[in-house]
Amino acid sequence: MKKQSTNQKFKKPILISGIQPSGRLHLGNYLGGLKNFVELQNSNRYQCYFFIADLHSLTENYNPQKKQDQIFNLMADYLAIGLDPKKSVIFLQSQVPAHSELAWILNTITPIGELQRMTQFKNKSEKQEENINVGLFDYPVLMAADILLYDAQYVPVGDDQLQHLELTRTLVRKFNSRFGETFIEPKAILTNVSRLMSLDNPQKKMSKSDPASCLFIDDSPEEIKEKIKKAVTDSGSEIKLDRQKKPAISNLIDIYSNLTGISPEKIEIKFKNKGYIDFKLDLANVISNYFSSYREKKAELLKNPAFLKKLIKNGSEKAAKVASAKLLEVKEKIGIKI
Repeated sequence: MKKQSTNQKFKKPILISGIQPSGRLHLGNYLGGLKNFVELQNSNRYQCYFFIADLHSLTENYNPQKKQDQIFNLMADYLAIGLDPKKSVIFLQSQVPAHSELAWILNTITPIGELQRMTQFKNKSEKQEENINVGLFDYPVLMAADILLYDAQYVPVGDDQLQHLELTRTLVRKFNSRFGETFIEPKAILTNVSRLMSLDNPQKKMSKSDPASCLFIDDSPEEIKEKIKKAVTDSGSEIKLDRQKKPAISNLIDIYSNLTGISPEKIEIKFKNKGYIDFKLDLANVISNYFSSYREKKAELLKNPAFLKKLIKNGSEKAAKVASAKLLEVKEKIGIKI
């Protein structure tokens, strides 16, 4: 019979996920990640750990002078959108050294062939040809350590991270087979959200690298209105969901539906006798109103970096206690605990 860890036996199922502090969050980040984080936290079904993945963010080109601001900015995003330090453990990855240490231990059982077939490494290497670093290659092993340190049974991820999660499960089986039952095989929690596309090209994924065609969740009402106004549309004037023939308007319908809970079919009925201008104006108001409270809360939080720093420190200390205990167990299993 499989041994249960203390966390698994006496607490709610553990869930963990993180976001990189590498710039402003856009609507796709919110619908595919943050919105789900808040709903999972408030379901009261899980013990949640949400972290700021600053070590992962170092694999991409970055400005060292801006990194701390990005960390505080993401912490403010977490809090303003509804993550609660009283309900979840919110922490900074680099303040828990066990993440890096376990990643190194896991590296010693990770076949290089497993990493060579990772599609995200190939995709990112094409985008940053001048900075194809070892950290980018080894990213999935650090991700495995992020998960396994907390005996996490569930991981909210996008479909682009499923291959990494499967590697984590592979490493669990390899480690447990060689050293005895230590880790739990985590399962994915996927969001049922259509991938949001660029406002000026419905064939491209929405990306912060093209700010003019990307809706940031902290955009002002004026910025939102201007971006939606300029968003490309399809031939004709019918407001109809048809991803093949009308990809541009379908993308805008997806945004409207995800933020209001109104089905695409009902949106089509609502705007049956109206054109793109009416639809876009209404959509801009929907987006602006939806994030109104968030914008106000975030602005207030950013005025008090000392408060944000304190919350990060407190959360990181809580996470470190759990992670350190797990790392000690791992060291004992592999024979380096003295």
